[in-house]
Amino acid sequence: MEHPIKICFIGSGAISTAFAQVLSQKEKYLVELVSIEQDVIRSVNEEHVNKKYFPSVALHKDISATDDLTTFENADIIFLGIPSTVIVEYVDQHKERFNPRAVMVNMAKGFGREDNTIPECLEKLVPNPIISFKGPSFAREIINNVPTGMTVSAKNSKYNDLFRDLFKDTSIYLDFNTDLIGTELTSILKNIYAIILGIVDAHYDAPNLRSLMITRSINEMRYLISRFGGKERTMFNYCGFGDFSLTALNDMSRNRTLGLLIGKGFFTEYISEKVVLEGIIATNFFVEKIARKRNIRTKELMLKELYKVFNDKQYDINNFVTQILETEPIKEDLFTWF
Repeated sequence: MEHPIKICFIGSGAISTAFAQVLSQKEKYLVELVSIEQDVIRSVNEEHVNKKYFPSVALHKDISATDDLTTFENADIIFLGIPSTVIVEYVDQHKERFNPRAVMVNMAKGFGREDNTIPECLEKLVPNPIISFKGPSFAREIINNVPTGMTVSAKNSKYNDLFRDLFKDTSIYLDFNTDLIGTELTSILKNIYAIILGIVDAHYDAPNLRSLMITRSINEMRYLISRFGGKERTMFNYCGFGDFSLTALNDMSRNRTLGLLIGKGFFTEYISEKVVLEGIIATNFFVEKIARKRNIRTKELMLKELYKVFNDKQYDINNFVTQILETEPIKEDLFTWF
């Protein structure tokens, strides 16, 4: 008799707990949260609740939590649910512990080391197959079984059937691609453009203008994805337009909320220092480092104007929308149509 699939989530935060709950409800997998938070480990194991992140949600009795890293040795699937800034370092530190045949799934949205995506970094560290798993996914909706779309991206499509079976008969609906770079980049770029939409909405509650900005945002993201070796059509997966629309148009989004604060004039040094958001990091990263290397003319992009907001202390936020509208949108001949 084959052993049940063992699924480990590195991290015991909201997104790991939510997906662990979804998968444990099938009662055919061994689901474990690997955590450094002792209070969470105790509450999950003793009370079947994650008091820190979902204090009012009863977790399935088969979900367990541990700080014992030897659990990786027998894992079949390892979901990476810790912040993007620490994933590569974590895997590098513990790479000898991972079952080399385990499928490693990146859920974080951010860059790895030296301008590379997280999967690009991980492929240099471990022999495991690396999957990108991204989509419009607020954790509190996932844990309440609200239907949610996610993109599974793997260089080899042979892993598609594994994920189809994994999430069959759950609230998670999947689409697939083989564009690992494009999938990772969409999950980074959408945070930048969510901030831009937040600033716009703070100044104008105008459906016409909002739609204009959404269109320009999508086209800029398509352009940037193609310049970094991704496929423009990835923008139309759940990880692309789906995740962007969720992040840019919902007030539960941290990056949209940041944009609203900026637009209303509440962006202070205190906020910028205390609220570390993916969008700020990504904006500075693209403009200062990557754009120069890829010969991208950032002055034509809306993200360059956002860069000025973050880095020019004398910037007048009241001119933000005007400055963007005075810039021509990305030219048609820059796209590689599919």
